[in-house]
Amino acid sequence: MKINIQTHHVSISDDSRAEIESKFNKISSHFPDLISCDIIITKQHNEHHVETFTNYEGVRISAKSEDKVMYPAIATAVKKLETGLKNRKGQLKAELHATPTSTKPEIASDIIQEMKLVD
Repeated sequence: MKINIQTHHVSISDDSRAEIESKFNKISSHFPDLISCDIIITKQHNEHHVETFTNYEGVRISAKSEDKVMYPAIATAVKKLETGLKNRKGQLKAELHATPTSTKPEIASDIIQEMKLVD
């Protein structure tokens, strides 16, 4: 999975980048269909805002988190993203197990009873 990290008013070291990527690689092991994930980390008014975006089975899934410290904000965003992905996966499985609609052919006797025959 390709992980794109963007920062605004925050500098991230290589060790921090590797730790962030390892957290998101855990998600990719559970959801191997994920191709990429975008992470935006910003700092505004002494709070770190983390936004994550990904596409899973044709739906864009996002998660946002805020905290005064960057790493708990990232951990919360990862949990929210994983919850959203599990929810989408559950929706897809539920669609597979939906009750089928009746496709029985019409019976000739039922059609005749509905017809108004004139004597």
